[in-house]
Amino acid sequence: MAARLETAAEHGSARGRAGSASVESSRLPRAPGTVAVALADDRAHARRALRAIIHARAGLRVLGECDEHLESIPMVGGVPPDVLVLELRSPGPESIAAIRSLTERAPSVAIVVLTGESSPAFARQALDAGALGYVMADTADRELPDAVSRAAVGDEFVSPRIASELSAVRATAEDGLTAREAEVLQLTALGFTGTEVARQLRLSRRTVESHRATIHRKLGSASRAELVGYALRRGLVKT
Repeated sequence: MAARLETAAEHGSARGRAGSASVESSRLPRAPGTVAVALADDRAHARRALRAIIHARAGLRVLGECDEHLESIPMVGGVPPDVLVLELRSPGPESIAAIRSLTERAPSVAIVVLTGESSPAFARQALDAGALGYVMADTADRELPDAVSRAAVGDEFVSPRIASELSAVRATAEDGLTAREAEVLQLTALGFTGTEVARQLRLSRRTVESHRATIHRKLGSASRAELVGYALRRGLVKT
């Protein structure tokens, strides 16, 4: 559910209660024409750094912060923010479920994911779940303001580092491949063994082989050479 924004007095008393989550307002006015941004990150020092990055761009203002569960939305004066920057350090199925839940419950809030996960398959899942931005954590100082500005007007932003790979992964969806299958296909085409693919994707060898069998069936291919040819045509691998 959406996280209630505390007053300054409430926030001060909350700090004295063990285990209570911190949800606070920056107490800055919500000026007309300003994009109201909220931050969801459980590290205070990280929120300070993100706030400085966002405030460096005219027209953007952090008006709410929280260190609660992924599915919390810091409210700004009782009103949802325009953009929520959601930090994901350990991406997984629960992260995708949280994005989908947030999008369903607060469709007016644009979500920008900030993460160190460079997997184009995970990026596709996050964007398919409803996120409008996908920014790599180590390039946030350059990319986050653009991502927030574009998300505020309904446009997508993806870190250039993975944008081309994401386009290729999305193209495979036209042939019925899931994001995970596209990832397995890409690594297979690059010459990784089943064991190496399993290690890269943190899957069991049996799961990888199951994905490969499904890929062959969906694409009507009978050999690895055919998979490589398909991956080249779709841009999953380069010559």
